[in-house]
Amino acid sequence: METIFDQPLIAQRRHRAVRAAVPGADFLMNLVADELAGRLAVVERRFEKAAVLHGATPAVAAALKATGKVGAVTRVEMEGLAPADGQVATLETVPLAPGEMNLIVSPLALHLTNDTPGAFIQIRRALSPDGLFLAAIPGAGTLQELREVLLEAESELTGGASPRVVPFADVRDIGALLQRAGLALPVTDVETYTVRYASLFDLMKDLRAMGMTNPLATRSRRPVSRQFFLRAAELYATRFADPDSRIRATFSVIYASGWAPHESQQKPLKPGSARMSLADALNPAAQRTQQGD
Repeated sequence: METIFDQPLIAQRRHRAVRAAVPGADFLMNLVADELAGRLAVVERRFEKAAVLHGATPAVAAALKATGKVGAVTRVEMEGLAPADGQVATLETVPLAPGEMNLIVSPLALHLTNDTPGAFIQIRRALSPDGLFLAAIPGAGTLQELREVLLEAESELTGGASPRVVPFADVRDIGALLQRAGLALPVTDVETYTVRYASLFDLMKDLRAMGMTNPLATRSRRPVSRQFFLRAAELYATRFADPDSRIRATFSVIYASGWAPHESQQKPLKPGSARMSLADALNPAAQRTQQGD
C-alpha cells in the first residue's frame, strides 16, 4: 500500500484544530452536517444503531439525531477526540463488529485514507443487511485555485514545485469504490461551495483552523520564504478575485450513498428483458407508438 498521507501529522493537526476551535472555521463541517441530515430525512426508514466516522466535532451526530430517523449514535474518532461513549480508531480502521450498524456516516475524512478501497470494504462489513452508508468526501475541484497559484509561485521562484494541496477523487472514482465494496444501489452527486476571503492569507488561516493544511507524505520539508506566499497571494488576487477584490475558494463535496445488500432491494433487470430499446426510450414518437399498441 502506497503511503500518500502522513497519518500522525493528520492526527496532530485535527487535535490542534479541535483545541483551538476558531469561531466560524467549522463552516464546511456544518454545511455537510446539514446536507447529510437532509438526505437522511427523506429516507423512509429508522436506523436504530448509527455510527459517525471521524466527524471531529459533534455537529454531524447532532444533525442526524435531529432528523428523528436514528436511535443511538456512536462517534468514532482519533485518540483524544472521541467522547466518553465513543470509540477510538485511526482513519484507516473501522472498529465496528460485522453487521453492527444500520447506518454509517463518514463526513470529510475518507479523502485522507491511504487505503481508501479497504476503508470502504470495512464500512460495508460493519453494516447490517439493508444498512445505509452515507459519505461526504471532498472531491476534484476542491481548492483548485490555491493549488494553481502555489504551484506557479514555487515554479517561478525555485524552478520546481512540490505538492502542496492533496489529490482529490473524481465523482466516478467514488462510485466505483462503492461498487467495489459490494454496496448496492450506489448514488453519487456533487455540491460545490464557493467561499470568499479578503486574501490568500485569510483562506490559509481557515484551512489551518480546519486541520486541512498539507498532510502529504511527500511534501517538501524545506522552509518556505515570505516571498513565496506574497507571490502566491498576488497571483490569487489577479486570477480569482471578484470586482470587490475578495478572492474565491472552491470546495467541491461528493455526496455518496450505498446499501448493504438485502433480498428486499430492487434488482436490475436481466439483460434482454427490457420491452423498449434505449434508442426508443430516447425517442418520444416511438414511446407513443408502443403505448398505443
